[in-house]
Amino acid sequence: MNDTIAAIATPLADGAISIIRISGEDAISIVNTLFDKDLEKCSANTITYGYISDPTTGETVDEVLVSLFRNPKSFTAEDVVEINCHGGRYVTKTVLTMLLSAGARLARPGEFTQRAFLHGRIDLTQAEAVLDLIEANDKTKARMAVNGIRGSVAKLLEPLISELLDMIANIEVNIDYPEYDDVEQIRNEILLPKVNDWLARINEIIKKAESGAIIKEGIQTAIIGKPNVGKSSLLNALLEEEKAIVTDVEGTTRDIVEGSIRLEGVTLHLIDTAGIRDSEDAIEQIGMEKSKAAMERAQLILLVLDGGKPLGENDEKLLEMTKDKERLIVYNKSDLMKEHADQDGIYISAKNQDIEELLQALVQKYEQHTAVIDEPLLNNERQIGLIHMARRHMENAQKALQEDIQIDLVEIDMQAAYQSLKEILGEYHRDDLLDTLFSNFCLGK
Repeated sequence: MNDTIAAIATPLADGAISIIRISGEDAISIVNTLFDKDLEKCSANTITYGYISDPTTGETVDEVLVSLFRNPKSFTAEDVVEINCHGGRYVTKTVLTMLLSAGARLARPGEFTQRAFLHGRIDLTQAEAVLDLIEANDKTKARMAVNGIRGSVAKLLEPLISELLDMIANIEVNIDYPEYDDVEQIRNEILLPKVNDWLARINEIIKKAESGAIIKEGIQTAIIGKPNVGKSSLLNALLEEEKAIVTDVEGTTRDIVEGSIRLEGVTLHLIDTAGIRDSEDAIEQIGMEKSKAAMERAQLILLVLDGGKPLGENDEKLLEMTKDKERLIVYNKSDLMKEHADQDGIYISAKNQDIEELLQALVQKYEQHTAVIDEPLLNNERQIGLIHMARRHMENAQKALQEDIQIDLVEIDMQAAYQSLKEILGEYHRDDLLDTLFSNFCLGK
């Protein structure tokens, strides 16, 4: 934290502009050794035009614009200088090398953002949202990331943290100062309704967080059915490309074939599986084992049945195997429909690209999840895991209160719940966790 760090903040490739970022106590003085203007005389939040020269030879290296941000009003809350060079690789690397020779250290991946967190300019959820925004590959994920950068998670959790702290403080006062008549005596019957209300609110937050995870991460969707029922044709129709081989020969698909589609804010990660049936073929059996494993992992199953034939023994087995899974029953070959016309299900013709009914059903199935996009949400597994932990601790407290356990023992679970919520924001943290998290960032961020 005492070092002055430097890194290239833009992709190292030929282009119009490259930016080199320097942050730390000596950032201004180090850049001054290369720059033909005195940055000490420049005001904060200004851009200065000039030239970078090699201090050992005096040779001019580049014509630049230098941005100056003084602490604490900078990205890292330290003095930050950004050198806008011409975008050639040689020039950019040469300027960086001179900065390192002048006393800066090459920044680790994510170290600028890590310093912003450690200096208290952002909390840990905002730091994670920075990475989410960098990695966002569509408008929805970008909107969710921007909400996170604006501190939406902290605003979401602060009322819960405050109320929990009040409950803990009241218990502490009762334990430490039982003789004071003007202090409300916190009894189990007084505390239990507060805990119940707190749990109801955290359950709503978790429900919305899980919807947000579906929007952000997508749905693992397995296309299941017996051989030659049209699974590969359906995959191709959904992806609008010839991804999987389609023939009239049963058992053509021997391995997993994958692809992804985006439907009005929800991504489906599609897995076309080998047909499931009784077979002595060793290779086909391996494919079927993979199909069953994909079925177990899937969040949604598209169970494809042959609409032109009566249900067979394999169909009945698949219906039984998937009855407790989230699924849509799809009758394919609607153009040949002789059976099942009055059965509940979705009717398509994958061969003829007639899948609109299925697309509409998928959009309708997940439309309630897309409604949370602009709401404050927990945004990743770390955050959601910790809020589940907080809920478990408070459920233990709830149970203890219902069983009339001593109030000072109830406080132990409340303290643990409080710590879990504070850990989401990074106000409790482990150094190894931070190192792992920030190492996922690129250099210069």
